[in-house]
Amino acid sequence: MKIERFEVPGLAQYAYMVSDGGEAVVVDPMRDVERYVKYAQSEGVRIKAIVETHIHADFAAGSCELAAITGAELALSAYDEGEHFVYAMPHRKLRDGDSVRVGNAELKALHTPGHTPEHLSYLLYEEGSETPVAMFSGDFLFVGSLGRPDLLGEDAKVELAHSLYRSVQQMRALPDALKAYPGHGAGSLCGAGMRDATETALGAERAMNPFFHLGEEAFVAEILATVPELPAYYPRMKALNAKGAVALELVRGAKALPVERVAELVRAGSVTLLDVRSVEAFSVAHVPGALHIAAGPSFSMWAGWLVDVEKPIVLVTDGGDDAAIRVVLARVGLDEVMGHLDGGVAGWAASGMPVAVTPRRSAEDVERSAEMLVLDVRNDQERGHGSIPGSVHVILGDLPGALASLPRDREVVTVCESGLRASIAASLLERAGIDRVSTLAGGMAAWERAELVVVR
Repeated sequence: MKIERFEVPGLAQYAYMVSDGGEAVVVDPMRDVERYVKYAQSEGVRIKAIVETHIHADFAAGSCELAAITGAELALSAYDEGEHFVYAMPHRKLRDGDSVRVGNAELKALHTPGHTPEHLSYLLYEEGSETPVAMFSGDFLFVGSLGRPDLLGEDAKVELAHSLYRSVQQMRALPDALKAYPGHGAGSLCGAGMRDATETALGAERAMNPFFHLGEEAFVAEILATVPELPAYYPRMKALNAKGAVALELVRGAKALPVERVAELVRAGSVTLLDVRSVEAFSVAHVPGALHIAAGPSFSMWAGWLVDVEKPIVLVTDGGDDAAIRVVLARVGLDEVMGHLDGGVAGWAASGMPVAVTPRRSAEDVERSAEMLVLDVRNDQERGHGSIPGSVHVILGDLPGALASLPRDREVVTVCESGLRASIAASLLERAGIDRVSTLAGGMAAWERAELVVVR
């Protein structure tokens, strides 16, 4: 028997393939399913079944497409019945104790609600053993933490938090040596305080996970008090995954679009111009009105959060197509990529089109100015460690809703920890018509290196 983990950086998502006796089952596949197909072929195994732990909120699942390609059985939680999000695709319904066999091994469903009402974990048994050797815990149990219970909103979160507490109590009947394979690692917003490890043992969680040591009321208060910010795209992804994401199709998005055509689309306001170049490149020159999200580990999360799903996307790259970026966009349900700006910003400028710049201010320049408004777009925890005196705080995800409250008569300097989010924020401000926008070069790290005053 073999367990293979598939990791997606940025979303910090883990999918798994369990193989035995020439058969395999895939747990929580992501939308670009080719990786699972190729791995199964390399191992000489047939994908027999596909299971999900729950209806995912942070990425587009690939279960439907993988089932269509392989002919595998799709087995999903039966506990979605009567809930807000319900699986719409044909599937086998799994209840507590139901099994999916793979070779001589067996995956047994364990209902662990709390992160979502329908959440299942899967206990893995080897042939002839009554003691599980592994648990695929999805977004119920992480290394050092638990899944957030607030995905369904204010009205449901307290009840789900109590359900999560009861799910933790179920772990008392399982052995300390049981290996747990979570659905996410550190960096995911599906929980708070995850440790930087890919797996754990149940005994270690009993000893070190703070939620295993709380009574029910204290547990509920603590889990609700520690949830991270909720990305705005999560409800959209849950709706997509309940319905089933369509097959991934990337060919059309490879098209190069002439400058004149892109300019026409931008003037009409009918597309999102998405600049994926580096922070430095965007600062020096960019197409006016472009949304800037630099390619990197957190790109998929911020794209899912901030890109308008109702408009097709035109990419601005260093000049050519970027298939990897289109895959990452598809992972958060952003399929409508029309193509890329032919020649990039250099081609745009060479055609006589206007080019915008976003100045990068030094910490010393910002500290000396009494006119600049410093806009801190970090999260609450980061700001709690120290902030610039007099700065205004709006976390980046909330910024689109706060744009109307920002001044138009003074320069706004955006700041984050190092510069990535500040550049995203600056592009949002510019798109909203705020003319005097800059970023703090090097972010709070540069401010502290300059030994300037920090409010703690």
